[in-house]
Parts: sequence; C-alpha cells; structure tokens
Amino acid sequence: MFAADKASHGMGIELLEIAAGTALVRMTVTADMTNGHGTAHGGYIFALADTAFACACNSHGPVTVAAGADVTFTAPAKEGDVLTAAAAERSRFGRSGIYDVTVLRGTTVIAEFRGRSRTIGTGTGTGTGTGQ
Repeated sequence: MFAADKASHGMGIELLEIAAGTALVRMTVTADMTNGHGTAHGGYIFALADTAFACACNSHGPVTVAAGADVTFTAPAKEGDVLTAAAAERSRFGRSGIYDVTVLRGTTVIAEFRGRSRTIGTGTGTGTGTGQ
C-alpha cells in the first residue's frame, strides 16, 4: 500500500518501521511546506500523521480506510525540522479501529492525532490517500 502512495512519496515521507497495528514514518519539513507564519503548514503535519495511521491500520492485510480523524497541534515545526510520526493501534472491534499517532521533532511533541478506521475489503490495499 505505501509503495503506491504517490502523495506521501511526493512529500518525502519515508516508512521506517511497520508491524501489526503500528508504524513509524519520517518527513523533513521543506520551504514549500511552510505557511505565512514561517512554520510548517498544519496540513502537512496532518498528512504525515495520516500516513502513519494508514500504514498501521492496513498492516493487518484487509483494505482499511479512514472513517475520521482529528489532530491537536502542540508545538510549531519549521523548515529543516525532521519529524517522525509513530502510530499505535488502540482498539479493533468488528470492522472498526482506533489509532493514536504522535508527531515528534526529536523528543518534542508537535501534534497528537487520533484516527478511526473502517475495514472495507479482505485483500491487500493498493490505494493512496487518507487511511488507505
């Protein structure tokens, strides 16, 4: 699934680790990712967390997509910062799941993300985008 994710690759996101229900990804904030305040645009931070979420919720095999997600930004990131996002499964029930993702710059928490997933298929996912 991640290999076919053009959006994540276009942002320079790298998959560092994946296991059942977990994933770790990394991205360097570029000048093109900054907003008018000179900090990383929240959409890019959300996308990084969403990619970790997508990898973690699809790690079990069946095609799984996002049913919803929210993010809380706790500190700014700037151009040149290397961010990691660590996703961890909190609960799976029926076709649904809950995943938490922490976005870090070193040891500083940049954002906390909670994603809600929904399994829609039985095969391996090949799509891109939110939760796929």
